[in-house]
Amino acid sequence: MSRRVPLALMIAVLILWLALSYGVRYGLMEDVRWVGACSDDALKWQCVVRSNLGLLIHFGVFGWGALVTSLIAFFVPRTIGRVLAGIGLLLGLLALVLYTANLAVFAVVIAGLRLVRSR
Repeated sequence: MSRRVPLALMIAVLILWLALSYGVRYGLMEDVRWVGACSDDALKWQCVVRSNLGLLIHFGVFGWGALVTSLIAFFVPRTIGRVLAGIGLLLGLLALVLYTANLAVFAVVIAGLRLVRSR
């Protein structure tokens, strides 16, 4: 397997993850029909997911998770560090899309630096 296949696979996964993140943001969090539907019946599973996701965003769980994962990955060697950096990058992209940009920027940079490091 050449070196380009994992890189192409990682880029494809990142693009798909970014598209799914924007789908959640604009399809669930910012869509006005969910505001009306959730004010009428807050026990729908979509409304429960929307509410819990709002709490996770409010408390910055995605941003902090991305930052902590990226920092740990920066100091862990070999494959485990690369996997943790990939997870940190995915969480960081999700946090960037879902309103936690102040923490996610640092997490994405740290995870990116770890992914390009050779060891």
